[in-house]
Amino acid sequence: MYEEPHRWVEAVGNRRQYLDDQFKQGSPIVALSYAEGILLLTFSRGTPKIYEVYDRIAMGGMGHPADLEKLRFQVLDMAHLEGFNRSPSDVTGARLLKYGLAPTVKQAFEEIFKAPFIVKILLAELGRTKERDQFICVDYDGTFEEVNTCAVLAGASSIQLKLLDDMKRRLEGGLPSLKAAADIALKTWAEGALLHQTVSSDVHLDDEKGEDLEQSISTKEFDEDEVLSHLRQTLTQHTLECCVLDRTVSGSSKYRSLSRDEVTELLPSAVHPA
Repeated sequence: MYEEPHRWVEAVGNRRQYLDDQFKQGSPIVALSYAEGILLLTFSRGTPKIYEVYDRIAMGGMGHPADLEKLRFQVLDMAHLEGFNRSPSDVTGARLLKYGLAPTVKQAFEEIFKAPFIVKILLAELGRTKERDQFICVDYDGTFEEVNTCAVLAGASSIQLKLLDDMKRRLEGGLPSLKAAADIALKTWAEGALLHQTVSSDVHLDDEKGEDLEQSISTKEFDEDEVLSHLRQTLTQHTLECCVLDRTVSGSSKYRSLSRDEVTELLPSAVHPA
């Protein structure tokens, strides 16, 4: 009887270790505000990772495609039901998160006799003004963080913090143009992918060796040629997903995926496909 709480804590710890392993080779999701809206970017292999949720809300995700689809449809259903029963202005990222997404993910994680969701999710909401743009990152245990200006999903929390700090530093001069935002997002993504490669399959960030690795990640820097080379290689093997929530577009829906030609124009000249 008295061992049950201990067993539950131990089981939850094992689930964290298992889930951390699932994300080590995942593709980061990068989102940031630019002068006219919000940009979301990642690379994928066939299965999309960025979606429209509602007029001003987009979603990006890492993890198992089946889990992402299940949660995506849940969020879509809730958004459209809220918009129909109340009004479109009542559909916000915070409401979708706190009354739907986060409780569902948390419950699945804590019910140790059921499989957890193998997901990390980012919600981006376009504000009426650029100062009100909002980003919400949801972890696999249902915990979440609300931030402004930019957000990143990555396979490990140390990598995520490192990328977020680097991106905030690049945005200190003010919100960039779409092309400049794409340049920041691409380089941030590449650095995240390279950092993922440094995480060995037999190292966990909660053991002694892992602590040294975490410190190494926080101080790791990549030179420009290394980042651009990785981007060139990735473009030959993966699909670049790039979408915007465009504040200048007329009508209620602000979401649109960028066309192939638009994406090509946004790429740095050094990584243009042949």
